[in-house]
Amino acid sequence: MAEDVSQNPERQFAVQRIYLKDLSFESPNAPEVFRGEWKPQHELNLNTRVNRLEGPNFEVVLALTVTVKVGERTAFLVELEQAGIFHVQGFPEAELGPMLGAYCPSILFPYAREAVTDLVVKGSFPQLVLQHVNFDLLYAQRQQQARAEAEASESEARTH
Repeated sequence: MAEDVSQNPERQFAVQRIYLKDLSFESPNAPEVFRGEWKPQHELNLNTRVNRLEGPNFEVVLALTVTVKVGERTAFLVELEQAGIFHVQGFPEAELGPMLGAYCPSILFPYAREAVTDLVVKGSFPQLVLQHVNFDLLYAQRQQQARAEAEASESEARTH
């Protein structure tokens, strides 16, 4: 019985801290951008990275870049890194990737969305609320792309 406990330690997951790591707001064409018709085009770029800390602790960083243009002019640009420290213990390696690459970013996203919304309003622009992001789907797509790239490089290495 004691062997089972040591081989399969109890699973533990805890959010230890959520914090804003980096933040930037730019409105390069203000005040001119306020004078025209407001028909914005939005672009959202997301990225995540994981840093292993001491023991079973991980820093997960969700990086967002929101670019809003009116015509060819940039109305505003928000760059933000929302981070968290997560205690993750007792999970098999196969579950650790999706937990850190999808589940943790989904915890961080509402904080990032709130920071973006607040900044945009403080920049005197209409409120921008980012839509929900399916991090499970993004993680699966990234894994599939990484496998395809690995297979392509292996195939190329064999032909040379």
